[in-house]
Amino acid sequence: MQEATFLPEPVQSVVSEVMEVGSRVQPFSNESVEKAPRIRDAKLFHSVCPYCAVGCGLNVYVKDGKVLDIEGNPDSPINHGTLCPKGSATFQYTVNPSRLAQVLYRAPYSDHWEVKSLDWAMEQIALRVQATRNATFRETADKDLDGNPLRDAKGNPTTKRVNHTLAIGSLGGATMDNEWNYVQCKLMRAIGVVAIENQARI
Repeated sequence: MQEATFLPEPVQSVVSEVMEVGSRVQPFSNESVEKAPRIRDAKLFHSVCPYCAVGCGLNVYVKDGKVLDIEGNPDSPINHGTLCPKGSATFQYTVNPSRLAQVLYRAPYSDHWEVKSLDWAMEQIALRVQATRNATFRETADKDLDGNPLRDAKGNPTTKRVNHTLAIGSLGGATMDNEWNYVQCKLMRAIGVVAIENQARI
């Protein structure tokens, strides 16, 4: 085996100097030293994705009252930190400059929207629900939903206690939890609403 040959002293000196370039200075720039993740010092809250019935776990990072980031919870036995496209976009659902932050109302036959307070909107909903219920509530019925006369076992015309209104419908949203949808169903049944549908998923 041929022995390794050494470079002449002048060349070896130059090579050594070149090899030491950058080794005697700070390898990190000021920017890299000062950089930090945006979730540093943020408070972690565990949540559940609202989009479907799987119930994937979420990590929600909050700082100074603002949501900074939402990602999959790696400790969740459901998703182990992974999220589908809808779940991974949950941050945009929460923090979105295009999301309306005020009540907009367009009066009948109007060509523009008016900004209203939330209290005004809630009162209007309550008043209109009450007015609709009062105008359409039926304690008894002598016909079925198809308009056919109700008859007893002997075939005689009869009436049936129904205590309902068919003019109001209730649709629960998929982003509501089971507890909220339960309360909503109880309320709707209490005022006699028949058309009730829910998308409670979590």
